[in-house]
Amino acid sequence: MTGTKERVRVALARGVDAVEIPAGTTTTLPAGMEVTIVQTLGGNFTVSAGPYGMLYRVAAEDADALGREPPPQRKPLPVAQPGDAAGEPAHRPAGEEQIRELLKTIYDPEIPVNIHDLGLIYGVVRTPTDDGRVDVRIDMTLTAPGCGMAGVLKQDVETKVGALAGVREVEVEIVWDPPWDRDRMSDAAKLQLGML
Repeated sequence: MTGTKERVRVALARGVDAVEIPAGTTTTLPAGMEVTIVQTLGGNFTVSAGPYGMLYRVAAEDADALGREPPPQRKPLPVAQPGDAAGEPAHRPAGEEQIRELLKTIYDPEIPVNIHDLGLIYGVVRTPTDDGRVDVRIDMTLTAPGCGMAGVLKQDVETKVGALAGVREVEVEIVWDPPWDRDRMSDAAKLQLGML
């Protein structure tokens, strides 16, 4: 379930809250409604429904409504507690590379490419804290300024990075300078989208 693109039609087993794509508004899809699962990347589901094929994002925790198992949750390493030997953390706080790898598990719900390879991440800054953890600031952009999914993607980043070992706080800043363009995409993303 971590990286598939599919087209499977199912009837919802129960009503489920979903986010309309690209508007970003929350709605409830009723039990029994037929939807087509079009993407299951990063643990969430993108489904198409209704006579006009509207797209909706269904969260991983609602996988049962689609007749699916939720993805296994990634468990962070334990965080050092006060009094640990020599005051050293049992595990070092997440490094920039670990954070960037995690960002590769967050997908744009319309495009089967992760936000890192799309070139949406402009910067990752780790600031050590007095208690041996780190605060993380991520500068991120979107493919278009009017994207209604900004809040959803920002929340995904904050939640996933915030669950990493040794991370105290996460701040995600949506930035528009410089503007995003296709040249920011990785070669892997361009290949995935048939641009190479």
